[in-house]
Amino acid sequence: QVQLVESGGGLVQAGGSLRLSCEASGTISTINAMGWYRQAPGKQRELVATISKGGSTNLADSVKGRFTISRANAKNTVYLQMNSLKPEDTAVYYCNADRGLLLAAWGQGTQVTVTS
Repeated sequence: QVQLVESGGGLVQAGGSLRLSCEASGTISTINAMGWYRQAPGKQRELVATISKGGSTNLADSVKGRFTISRANAKNTVYLQMNSLKPEDTAVYYCNADRGLLLAAWGQGTQVTVTS
């Protein structure tokens, strides 16, 4: 089992920044990639960013140039640095741990609200 705990969400004005953190615990060795997804009201959950065990990253087009994903393996933690935030970034952000053939793990979600 893998448990994920997110932190760092909040309320920010457009143009501002937030950093989300996701700490993993449990059977860490089963984790391949980790990532962030988000879900806005009335919309489907969408991929924001992923980072592989080796550090390769992938970001959604809508956040490229504004968001950065990184990981601190020694801390079993993944970060999402969000800069130049826009009102359309408002959503609940979920941390995800891809475990290959095993069931993926999800965090409880953290709310990010960007006001104009």
